[in-house]
Amino acid sequence: MLALSFAPVVAAQTTAKKSGTMGGPPAANNTQKQNVDAYIDLLRKDVRQQKAEMMGSMMLLNAQDAAKFWPIYSDYDTQLNKLNDQRVQTVKEYAENYNDMTDAKADELIQRSMGFQKERNELLAQTYEKVKQTLGGVTAARFAMIEHQLLLVIDLQVLSSLPVVGQGS
Repeated sequence: MLALSFAPVVAAQTTAKKSGTMGGPPAANNTQKQNVDAYIDLLRKDVRQQKAEMMGSMMLLNAQDAAKFWPIYSDYDTQLNKLNDQRVQTVKEYAENYNDMTDAKADELIQRSMGFQKERNELLAQTYEKVKQTLGGVTAARFAMIEHQLLLVIDLQVLSSLPVVGQGS
């Protein structure tokens, strides 16, 4: 199964904010932010590595097809990582604003989240087409199905770690 995502860290930040433990000197807050950012980066790298390993084991590619597939997947993963940077920023903003959420901020964050989902789906569709043109429909369908399942697992990890807005405040 995929490694834990960055969301537990954000949930811990939210809990700390609720209990008032994130206060303190600006230097301490800056150090904590740097530590959280470094932790998120490490977790993302681990998740990406595990995701690629799972993709490789499930794609069932011979050496010739693998040589064609992996450059396409690598390009996809690079673009997906850029989209995920947006997602990380949105989750961080959610955690920062959780206790003082306004209607406008909630709407902004949800709109950004839906935009991320749309862009991610478009990227998956574009990559599906590239794989289909290069390796055929069956291989492309296998890629799309595996990738979609892996993304759902990651999404579940992220979302299940976040408190629902407006609850407990």
